[in-house]
Amino acid sequence: MPDSIRIVKADHELWQQYSDLSTRSYGHPVGDITHLRPYADTRVALRGDRVIAGGLGLLGHQFFGGAPVPSALLSAGCVAPEERGTHLSVRMITERLRPLRDQGAVLSTLWTSSNGYARRLGWEAPTPVFSWTVPTDELSRGFDGSGFEVSHGSTKPYSLIYEDLASRWNGPWRRPSWWEPWQREKHPGLTSYQFNRPGQQPTGMLSVAFEDHPAEGRRLVVHDFWATSGDEAAAMFAFLGRHNSRISSVAFQRTGLPPAPMLLHRLRRSGSLSARAWHPWMLRVLDLAQAVRLRGWADEADLALPIEVVTEDGAATEPFMLRVAGGTGELSPTTREGRLTLTRGQFAVWYAGGYRSSTSAAQAGVRGDPRSIAQLLLTTADREPWLPDHF
Repeated sequence: MPDSIRIVKADHELWQQYSDLSTRSYGHPVGDITHLRPYADTRVALRGDRVIAGGLGLLGHQFFGGAPVPSALLSAGCVAPEERGTHLSVRMITERLRPLRDQGAVLSTLWTSSNGYARRLGWEAPTPVFSWTVPTDELSRGFDGSGFEVSHGSTKPYSLIYEDLASRWNGPWRRPSWWEPWQREKHPGLTSYQFNRPGQQPTGMLSVAFEDHPAEGRRLVVHDFWATSGDEAAAMFAFLGRHNSRISSVAFQRTGLPPAPMLLHRLRRSGSLSARAWHPWMLRVLDLAQAVRLRGWADEADLALPIEVVTEDGAATEPFMLRVAGGTGELSPTTREGRLTLTRGQFAVWYAGGYRSSTSAAQAGVRGDPRSIAQLLLTTADREPWLPDHF
């Protein structure tokens, strides 16, 4: 890497150059660079006094095993087209992560269309990501919303519902106080609803917005869909279906619906549902031992297993003893030979509960006897991976 390149924290002038560069790099303005500016650490690469790369970094917490784990959330990374091919992005990621690691981040998450590139740097995708589109008539016919009341806006503190439901998955961001204003700035017209049985507290939460559609005129887009159980989910689908007099379809944005078959199984005509695959969110474990210690673990989980984790350069393996018992986890160096071997990326997928069987783990490249793999997977299988926020 040429010595003439410096990576620094952006002041106002450099931030503006970075924002302009992102438009040239992505081919369109990147709104989050403006929306997240007050909350993010912005780093840029300089050649002389000219910005040639940049990116945002947020220190957040993601729920894993029910516990919030400090994580570096990376967003809006870009490199000037004329500077690509020089591995500048590798150095940029290292420098973007540095201040967040210093503040305690033991994980890192990003969304990227360059999956192969991110994988080589240690990230891996715990789960596929889809957006869904379904006719409102199908929702109206397929779901019954009786037994629930619908309230416009928030009758119960938003954070109380969200914290409870988000902790039931692996990956959701513990949304900070500025999250809701940020979303409303990004999505003008975003409207929220809460669902409850008569006389009871809300147990479901839905956020929607309208958008123009070239063929349909207007479409309803779901941004948030949080349901305690299938009953709340059915009531929320039925509510969306009641828009059928004016709106022909509902689109669940790529982060707008949990990765569960509750929609598909209740439709009368499943062929009416369409899915689009998106580039997934990817997870990297920055500090293996600390990530295991800070994660939540089921009280009934009981495991003592020697494992080997392939180093980030792929040149060697690091032997560890993984112990999970009594709701706590520990990963410590050992001299014992490992009973299975994982890459750093595979470790991240296991950590997020992404492997649902020893067969899927083995096909993904986890090496070891199936019984040991199955024992490992049981420790994180109580929750599935889902990241409902795109940044």
